[in-house]
Amino acid sequence: MKRAVLVSGLLNIETTVSVRGFPINYYPIDYPFFGINSNVSGVGCNIAKAMTALGDDVRLVSYLGNDDEADRVLTDLGRYGIKTNNIIKCLKNTPVSAVLFDSDGKRQVYCDLKDIQEQSISPVLMSDLLHSTDIAVLCNINFNRELIRYAHKNGILTASDVHVLSDINDEYNRDFMENADILFLSHEKLPCKPDEFMKQIYSRYKNKIIVIGMGAEGAMMFEQEKGTSLIVPAYSTGKVVNTVGAGDALFSSFLHFYIKGLSAFDALKRAVVFAGIKIGFNGASLGFSAEEEIESIYVDMK
Repeated sequence: MKRAVLVSGLLNIETTVSVRGFPINYYPIDYPFFGINSNVSGVGCNIAKAMTALGDDVRLVSYLGNDDEADRVLTDLGRYGIKTNNIIKCLKNTPVSAVLFDSDGKRQVYCDLKDIQEQSISPVLMSDLLHSTDIAVLCNINFNRELIRYAHKNGILTASDVHVLSDINDEYNRDFMENADILFLSHEKLPCKPDEFMKQIYSRYKNKIIVIGMGAEGAMMFEQEKGTSLIVPAYSTGKVVNTVGAGDALFSSFLHFYIKGLSAFDALKRAVVFAGIKIGFNGASLGFSAEEEIESIYVDMK
């Protein structure tokens, strides 16, 4: 049976550019043949596509401009069978991003959000949708602040990824940390060791599950029910093309397996496989595997 998933987050047009390395030396022109690509992306898109590929029934909520880029986004989502009736075209322009990446997997992201941070969604308008889902995946963007407060207050399972974080009292991400039952973040820019930072987060917010993605080192998880933390090693295919979107892939696949009924530990073990495959593709919204492929690899690993 398909699980109903509400995903609310950013949609944009993403251009990826292969560079020789970081830091980038100045030269007037370069010719990275087949090294520049443009795709429909954004955290909301990445999560929606990943969970759809895994077999979930995704209801996507977001904003776009009334422009050609928006039409491209909607057409692309339609190809994946993702419903677009809760996407509103009211922005001045559709958000865009540019991602520079090298052969070692390092990347530098430039994200132009246009006027999306000025938008807000009324929980009253989304109430029926929220109450009919198995989980509300609410990205850390301004228009989700009221939604995640409402969902958490009304006992709806909530999940959010705050990405790069260096302060547990971070003002921008506080609403999401306070109201996420399942909280994900990256190890990048942490002010201390991941296990120490995780303890600080739990002490402050009491999330049910906290996961820190640690790149090539895997992922660390704390589970409130067990009161312990553990590390799941990364899965490698031996091919790394672009690590952009790896965190979204880890997050999405964990949620899929968790709401399916697996333990948090078993869900995370499968999620690292999903993310390990995904980074072999160039683009944050590409390279998502079906559940059957993940299970097949997981069984062979045991």
